[in-house]
Amino acid sequence: LGNGERVSKSHLIINLLGDIDELNSQIGSAISSCKSSLISSELQSIQQDLFNIGGELSIPDVEMNLLKNSRITWLEQSTNEYNQMLSPMKEFILPGGTELSSRLHIVRAECRSAERKIVSLSKVEYVPKEHLKYLNRLSDYLFTLARIDMKKSGTSELSWDYKK
Repeated sequence: LGNGERVSKSHLIINLLGDIDELNSQIGSAISSCKSSLISSELQSIQQDLFNIGGELSIPDVEMNLLKNSRITWLEQSTNEYNQMLSPMKEFILPGGTELSSRLHIVRAECRSAERKIVSLSKVEYVPKEHLKYLNRLSDYLFTLARIDMKKSGTSELSWDYKK
C-alpha cells in the first residue's frame, strides 16, 4: 500500500484498487471513441477523480481529502442536465448502440463492480463517505451519458423485451 504496509493480493483494498484501475482504463478506451471535446474533457476529469480516490484508498487511515464534494455535486448536476435532454425511460434498455455508448455501458458496469467492493471495504475499514457517494453517482452519470450519445447519433435505444 502507499503507506508501506504489505497486504495479500486477495485483500479487499487491492481488489478495489484493481477495479478502480480497470474503470479508469475503460474510461480511457471510451475517450478514444468520443467525438465530443466536452464529453472527452468531462471523462478526463473523472479519470483524475479516480486517481484521487485510488491514492486516498492506498493509504489507509489517512484523510487526504483529495476528492472534493464539489466533484459529487458536479456529477449530480451534469446527470440531471443530461437527463433533461432525454425522454423518460419506460423499460430497461439494452446496453449497446454506438461504439461510445457501448463502451460507456462497459464503464458503467465496471463502476458498479468498484462500488460493490468499496461498500464491502467500508464494512471493515474506514472509507471516506465521499468515495462511496462518488462511485454511486458516477454510474448514473455514465448511464445517462451513454443514452445522450445514442440520442445525438440518432440511434434508437433497444428496450428489454420481458416477453421473450
